[in-house]
Amino acid sequence: MTPQQPLAWLAHCVLLLLALALAGCGSLPRNGVPIELMSDATIPGMPEVRAPAGLRSPVMERDMAKSFAQESVSDFPAMADGVVWYPQLALSGGGANGAFGAGFLNGWSSTGKRPTFKVVTGVSTGALMAPFAFLGPARDEALREFYTTTRSRDIFALGAFLSTARELLFGEGIADTSPLVTLIERHIDADFLGEIALAHQGGRRLYIGTMDLDSQRFIIWNMGLIATSGHPDALPLFRRVMLASAAIPIAFSPVFFEVEAAGRRYDEMHVDGGVAAQVFYSGGLFSPLELRQNAGRGTAREDIYVIHNGQLAADTATTRRSVPDIARRTLKAAGISAVIGDLFRIYALALREQSGYHWITIPDGVNLSGEETFDPVVMQQLYNVGYEIARAGPPWNTLPPGVRGLADTIVVGAE
Repeated sequence: MTPQQPLAWLAHCVLLLLALALAGCGSLPRNGVPIELMSDATIPGMPEVRAPAGLRSPVMERDMAKSFAQESVSDFPAMADGVVWYPQLALSGGGANGAFGAGFLNGWSSTGKRPTFKVVTGVSTGALMAPFAFLGPARDEALREFYTTTRSRDIFALGAFLSTARELLFGEGIADTSPLVTLIERHIDADFLGEIALAHQGGRRLYIGTMDLDSQRFIIWNMGLIATSGHPDALPLFRRVMLASAAIPIAFSPVFFEVEAAGRRYDEMHVDGGVAAQVFYSGGLFSPLELRQNAGRGTAREDIYVIHNGQLAADTATTRRSVPDIARRTLKAAGISAVIGDLFRIYALALREQSGYHWITIPDGVNLSGEETFDPVVMQQLYNVGYEIARAGPPWNTLPPGVRGLADTIVVGAE
């Protein structure tokens, strides 16, 4: 989830682990993929459902090219000038701040102007939100419930994992995420997967990102292809990808995927996709413009909409002379800088692809802190903020942060 809210808690966890590490070292057994085979590892029975970001993927290109033949005219009608419009939605991380994005999407629906998205991407809390957003307004109520009634105990439990120093030192995470597993299973069932499959077969695409700690690669999963695979493990895999993208390193245990390489089975360790990217567009897997042109959609118009579940203004304050406070504020500054970098990266891609570029963030001055990490009171407030902004007609930013001057957006680390 790469949240800004739990950063203080996460900083304390990191420091505790570092202190314990001085006492010795050790680890749980692994059956990791040999380094020379990491590029060849695939999901058994579903070899084409994912690809590493940053490299052209023939598999993902073919699937995206196929989407143009599959799509419905009712979903993507030609405008008055004959041009087909392709909206794309990218959802960022942000933990409990995802309530803002949930409210924004629902407020957008209430205006009757929320489009059907050709592509939806998500990482971290955005990965939890993305399947609901992908299915459209019909899933708005589930999205509202998820982000306004959930408490910390519905996401993680600390008690059992803090029982012994040995578990902290030799385990995989501070918190037990069994509650989140249950929450995902309750919402993502066979019927839900069937709806994802139908949307995919109708020419739309859903991508979620995770971080493979072994290969150090950002992995993009084609969730619709998983849903349409017909494989008996499709539903468990879909759920595990969502869980992995929300697995905050150290705080939460990583998620393991069984993979196959050179005829043998191994395991991969994946964590929060926000480690690699707070928000992403195509991940460099293909050029949407080239694919549109090859499909005879050369005059089509694409607009990218980014919802950032957080704030970009610098959190100015006097830093206390303590390791926890220094760690907390360092992590927060690094997180803001990472988001800004991603927004610039998407803008550069939008220019290259001749796409429209729009992003929105939580307004400065909105309180993000509550009595617990996932505080329903604060989340309801954030939901309401997002809802009202969308209802009023969102003031989309069309240039990257800080481009129009620091008076508009304070950019951490900007020269």
